[in-house]
Amino acid sequence: MKARNFFTGVPAVDLLVTFFQGRVQRVRSGELDRGASAVEWVIISAVVVAIVGVVAAIINTALSDGANKVGDCIKGASASKTC
Repeated sequence: MKARNFFTGVPAVDLLVTFFQGRVQRVRSGELDRGASAVEWVIISAVVVAIVGVVAAIINTALSDGANKVGDCIKGASASKTC
């Protein structure tokens, strides 16, 4: 769709009219969808990072507990005690 030329002779008004015509053309063309998809990717990335952080914390806790058990077993090692 071709934009109509609309000039009032007042530079500030002409600038605003031209600006709004450009905005309307962008909305009609679907060009603004690219920004929405970028926001969606940011949200998806944040969720993935949060999930990875939770899994890393769980694994870290499990490894620390296992290491502590092994350390306690080594410290208390004797002929009569088994771990």
